[in-house]
Amino acid sequence: MIQTKEVTPTPSLSITNVVKTTEAAESMTSSRPWGTFTVLEEGAGYKIKRIEVKPGHRLSFQMHHHRSEHWIVVSGTAKVTCGEKEEILASNQSTYVPQCTPHRLENPGVINLVIIEVQNGEYLGEDDIIRFQDDYKRD
Repeated sequence: MIQTKEVTPTPSLSITNVVKTTEAAESMTSSRPWGTFTVLEEGAGYKIKRIEVKPGHRLSFQMHHHRSEHWIVVSGTAKVTCGEKEEILASNQSTYVPQCTPHRLENPGVINLVIIEVQNGEYLGEDDIIRFQDDYKRD
C-alpha cells in the first residue's frame, strides 16, 4: 500500500517583502559624526543597540540620568572612560556604565569599533544625554 502526503507549498519571497524589510532595517540606523548606531530591539526598561565608531573618533563625554549601559566589544579596540577610570577593551570584553556616571567611548584603532550596547532604565530616549565635552560641537 502506498501512502500519500499532502504537501503545502512554501510561500515565495517576493521583492516587495525584501524591500520593505530592508527599508525597516535602514530606518532603525542613525548616522552620527563618529559613526552609526542601530536599534536592534527595545522593550519596557531596555534597549539594545549596535554601535559602530570610525577609527580615530569618539562619542561625547556624557552621562545619562535615567539609564545605565553595558558595552560588549564585538570587533576593534575600545577606549572607555567611565568616571575616573580609563580602560582599553578588545573583542569579547565588556564594561558597565552606571546611571549618572560621566563616560566616553573612543576608537583608538585603525578598523571600525563595533559594540553591542544594552541600556537599562526607566527612560531610554536619545534626549537623556548631558554632554560635558563634544568634538563635534553638539549641545
